Amino acid sequence: MTDGSRRRGRLKVFLGYAAGVGKTFQMLTEARELKDRGIDVVVGYFEPHGRKETIALMESLEAVPRQIIEYRGSRFEEMDTEAILRRHPEVAVVDEFPHTNVPGSPRLKRWEDIQVLLDADIDVLTTMNVQHLESLNDQIWQSTGVRVRETIPDWLLKQADEVVMVDLTPQALLNRLARGVIYQPERAQAALENFFKESTLVALRELAMRQAAYTVESRLPDEIPDVPDVIGGARVNDRLLLVLTPDPSSAALIRRGRRVADYLRAECLAVYVSKAADLGDLTPEERESLERHLNFARALRIETRVLQGTDTAEAIIAFARLNGVTQVFVTRQKSSALQAWFASAFVQRIVSLARDMQVTVVADRSTRQAG
Repeated sequence: MTDGSRRRGRLKVFLGYAAGVGKTFQMLTEARELKDRGIDVVVGYFEPHGRKETIALMESLEAVPRQIIEYRGSRFEEMDTEAILRRHPEVAVVDEFPHTNVPGSPRLKRWEDIQVLLDADIDVLTTMNVQHLESLNDQIWQSTGVRVRETIPDWLLKQADEVVMVDLTPQALLNRLARGVIYQPERAQAALENFFKESTLVALRELAMRQAAYTVESRLPDEIPDVPDVIGGARVNDRLLLVLTPDPSSAALIRRGRRVADYLRAECLAVYVSKAADLGDLTPEERESLERHLNFARALRIETRVLQGTDTAEAIIAFARLNGVTQVFVTRQKSSALQAWFASAFVQRIVSLARDMQVTVVADRSTRQAG
């Protein structure tokens, strides 16, 4: 981390909604403009994807050689962050913000490498698509049937000094795909079966536009963005509480809560209530699942607590009142009829006890089939 005497680098993100909209092209165009103005720019990582127009932009730019990492008998190329630090340019161009590094790399994710560069007072230009935002993961899956595996925490995008939406109409993008500009024919056909359906592209484009607008709005000190009624009123001092369980549905609850908290500019807490000390009421599998949820919440910068109490609902609401919570989020799990009855009774008890708070029940759609 930087101290008060050091400047941190500036982060600029070129945001799109699908491969081929022109994010990397726009990033490299800006890099060349910076170089023409006498600014020291290097390319730390660039993924050409065989696109000739984009590759041509690299001709006058200095590229830092990649590091070679061997994994399971194969050789992989990754960005050499330490080499960039030694070179220490004013600006580093780093493609594919959400990328996961090959095992054996110094850091797990490329965004962690970018954080290192920023902490070293190096400005960074990078690219990503909106579907890689962690809080949108379930929404993307529900609307497209595709589960995005590489995601970044939302706070990273909020931390960016500038977010530029790189736009192209879905019709123009599909035309580029048909002409072989984006992928080779065999990959193009696979793309048409996933994200490159016109209805999916329209939905993703709208999400990207909303995200870019929200990023701008969130920087206005005296403004609170409009939030749909289904999310709740935007009070300045809102504080959200997420009620976790070992059930897989808690992952979707965490994503939803994080996104709502961001829209409301609210603090976000997450709790689990154990009836026994040291989580003794859980099986080893349940304990492992709960720990995953707690770590996931912490990674999204949600404060977590494990409480102990024989009456779960009372413990939750007592904690909520003590901490000034205004909204409580719980899950409605898909289960057997008996389990559903107990879950419904629990939710009703929460609603009854929390008459001075808003209670949101997040449905579990985890059994949706991809299509």
